[in-house]
Amino acid sequence: QVQLVESGGGLVQPGDSLTLSCTASGFTFSRYFMNWYRQAPGKERELIASISHLRVHPNYADSVNGRFTIFRDNAKERVYLQINRLTPDDTALYYCNTVIGPNSYWGQGTQVTVSS
Repeated sequence: QVQLVESGGGLVQPGDSLTLSCTASGFTFSRYFMNWYRQAPGKERELIASISHLRVHPNYADSVNGRFTIFRDNAKERVYLQINRLTPDDTALYYCNTVIGPNSYWGQGTQVTVSS
C-alpha cells in the first residue's frame, strides 16, 4: 500500500534552516507529482510546494516563494523540502502528499516549531 513518511522536523530558532524529508513506498514514485502541505494551529491546510515526476517546474505558494525549495531523488524515492530563514509563522505540521488516480495519500506529518 502507499506509504509516505515525513521526517526532519523539530524545534528551531528564527533564521535557521531545515530540510524535511518524505520517504515514499508502495507505488512507482518516479511517475507522480509530489506535494508538500502545511497546517498551522487554527488554520487550514495549505499547499506550499509541488514538483513534477520529472523534477521540473516546481511550484510554490506565494507565501513561501524564495525561501522554500522542493526537490526529489527518484532513485531513493524521497522528496525534500528545504526551508531557509525560518520565522515563527512557519510553525506548522508539514505533510507530504501525492495523488494517484482518484486517491490522495498523506503522511502523518512532521512538526516544525520556530521559537526563540
